[in-house]
Amino acid sequence: MAPPLAAAVGLLLAAAAVVSARAPLSLTELQATNATSGDGLSVYFHLESCPQLETLVRSNVDAALRQNVRLTAGLLRLFFHDCFPQGCDASILLDNGERNLPPNVGLQQEVLNLIEDIRAKVHAQCGATVSCADITVLATRDAVNLAGGPAFSVSLGRLDSLAPASDNDVFKLPPPTATVDELLSAFNAAGLTDPADLVSLSGAHTVGKARCSAFGAISGPASDDITRCITEPCSAAGSGDRLRDLDFLTPSVFDNIYFIELTLKKNKGVMLPSDQALVTDPRTSWLVQGFADNHWWFFDQFKTSMIKMSNLKGPQGNVGEVRRTCFRRNSAGSTVQNAGDEGLVSPA
Repeated sequence: MAPPLAAAVGLLLAAAAVVSARAPLSLTELQATNATSGDGLSVYFHLESCPQLETLVRSNVDAALRQNVRLTAGLLRLFFHDCFPQGCDASILLDNGERNLPPNVGLQQEVLNLIEDIRAKVHAQCGATVSCADITVLATRDAVNLAGGPAFSVSLGRLDSLAPASDNDVFKLPPPTATVDELLSAFNAAGLTDPADLVSLSGAHTVGKARCSAFGAISGPASDDITRCITEPCSAAGSGDRLRDLDFLTPSVFDNIYFIELTLKKNKGVMLPSDQALVTDPRTSWLVQGFADNHWWFFDQFKTSMIKMSNLKGPQGNVGEVRRTCFRRNSAGSTVQNAGDEGLVSPA
């Protein structure tokens, strides 16, 4: 291994050790980072109706992550794919809907089951006062923090949609081959107009895996040991559906190592094309470099952008119901919560 490459690996490992050593914040510390939004949403929305909500969600996410660390990436993808088309309304959880469309292929069934399992436990404790949409946002927030990422508060009070997002809205989700022009246009249309939103939220790729087919063919020098190690899982014929780590050094830790890797590995095929484009376009490259140099800046911007995304709403606004199961609409006529019944809450 060439000396410059060895030095780069040493830098990556040292940075990974520093970030990995950070313990997740406690629930008390997490709640102290206050954030609110308008339109009827508030961090205190469930304070009286379900005071144990955040403890229930966090403890169940923690237990699930101890069994499968991939759930952090799965929750982030579910959150993004739910919120981007028409706001965070749990529309993606509905059976026979948008989950079957190509942009949503590969959503982890275990993640869907986790959200439903948490809903059942929350409703058993509090009645049907908390939506699947709120639970998805909280579970994703907690998974990021438990994986080593930032802690932040999110506003609550969302209702679950009455129908899936339209095909047109779902296909607005940017593919892994998107150019920076396409990415900025898609994010602007969704209401995320700051390029820092695009780059920081792309940093969610610091955890999880992607199919080999998403990376494309290697171009440029591939003779060094690291490149061979990264690309080996995808080198065999017919490996398109095989999964490969996005962050090859700390794939289970939420940190800024992926940005460091982006700045070091500029040969195509090592990173997703959409992420590789961020480091070569002057509108976004300075953010990639900045997040690589300062993980606290990345964390601060990531939580800001996540809060913005969690508050996205479609043109329909915050209307809907609190589903008694996350995968189906409630039966007709069950718009009132009855004593001893899981019921639902109608439009806010």
